[in-house]
Amino acid sequence: MNTISKERLAKIKAIVFDCDGVMTDGSVWVLYNGDAIRSFNVKDGYAIQYAVKKGYILSLITGANTQSTVNRMEYLGVKHIYSGCANKMQTYERFLSEQNLSDEQVIYIGDDIPDYEIMKRVGIAACPADAAPEIIDIAHYISPLAGGQGCLRDVIEMVLRTQGQWFHPDAVNW
Repeated sequence: MNTISKERLAKIKAIVFDCDGVMTDGSVWVLYNGDAIRSFNVKDGYAIQYAVKKGYILSLITGANTQSTVNRMEYLGVKHIYSGCANKMQTYERFLSEQNLSDEQVIYIGDDIPDYEIMKRVGIAACPADAAPEIIDIAHYISPLAGGQGCLRDVIEMVLRTQGQWFHPDAVNW
């Protein structure tokens, strides 16, 4: 689809996203002791912390249950971290209630079947270029970038630019 009206983008107050396949390329390295290691894109990280500074509500909803992922999100300033989610929709509904948000105020970035139900509901559904076909079929926006390659920054930047909140060189005090 990839054409989202400025009116729809203007309503966004919360950016909710999955981890594996969105923030990462989907690879998980498992060490001999069972610990899982993921690689995160620094550009995604910058956009996350920038959006937090600008007052957006950011949330991670993931089935992954690793402390390193939680630590990364906390480091970036994300306050609403839901890991080990067996039922993402239930978690999403709790998030909406706790934050007093409506579906129209949320953009969700997901890449696979566990994200489908939420993506059918939110104001804007987005995904990386290499998302599952079922997800691509329902996405309002498909990033030209793959998971772990900056797709989350692409989506965050689109929202913030539309709302006049993205970095502008003339606003910087050198």
